[in-house]
Amino acid sequence: MGDTTVTRPEGPEEAVPYPVTDAGRTDVVHRLRTPRRPRLWFEILLIAVSYWTYSLIRNAVPEQKAAALHNADWIWRTEHRLGIAVEQSVNHVVNSVNWLIVGMNYYYATLHFVITVGVLFWLYRRHPGRYAAARTVLFATTGIALLGYYLYPLAPPRLMTGGRFVDTVQVHHTWGSMASGDLKHMSNQYAAMPSMHIGWSLWCGLTLFALARVPWVRLLGLLYPAATLVVIVATANHFWLDAVGGVLCLTVGFTLARLWYGALPHALPRLPAGVASPVPAAAARQDRPV
Repeated sequence: MGDTTVTRPEGPEEAVPYPVTDAGRTDVVHRLRTPRRPRLWFEILLIAVSYWTYSLIRNAVPEQKAAALHNADWIWRTEHRLGIAVEQSVNHVVNSVNWLIVGMNYYYATLHFVITVGVLFWLYRRHPGRYAAARTVLFATTGIALLGYYLYPLAPPRLMTGGRFVDTVQVHHTWGSMASGDLKHMSNQYAAMPSMHIGWSLWCGLTLFALARVPWVRLLGLLYPAATLVVIVATANHFWLDAVGGVLCLTVGFTLARLWYGALPHALPRLPAGVASPVPAAAARQDRPV
């Protein structure tokens, strides 16, 4: 008797049911890891709920004042030993220039949110294939920061006992910081490590530098986290080492996204699979930044 070959019909019209196997489950994971075009309403809802949850958890962390002040003293002593304890000098010098410190107060209070949301929207519109991976980096970074707030309460320099730092928001009566003035009771005062101003601004800067095609936009991408570092120190909201904590959180965020998607966000296709480029194929450059 000869061998009999059974050929199954192929193609999208095939309706033959297959049992659920390990291969089937692997296919589900593959689909989840494949970037798809994001849905605007879902992303707005996700960002709103995520930020609300982040704020709720951050502010629900017990305000361990004694431990936070003790940790601040340790950070300050450590920076002195390393020769990088210049926060107080920067704080006093910048505070002496009224227009500059007032501008930094508003920078600290607003750009942290405005630019991050702006970069997310830009990714959504211009790089939908990379959006989910980039958003995953940001969310993972923020989630890890919450662990830092819980495990390592830290007072900012402006709240140190005998630190002689200037709380620039209180002194100059500018609107903004949830950690100063009448709003300080609504925010956890001792959630300074890591600095998400640095984590988020560096995410924005690296994203713009990797994907933007306009040279001055790429340059601004590099300058933004550097300027943010100066601002968080000048306003006495963070130590230099808080910024290091923010960088470490972002590094873990990129690592997790790399493991899940198989590539860093900028290395993924600009458009999701199955989405045609709006320009002719000959002129399309899907993998180049726009």
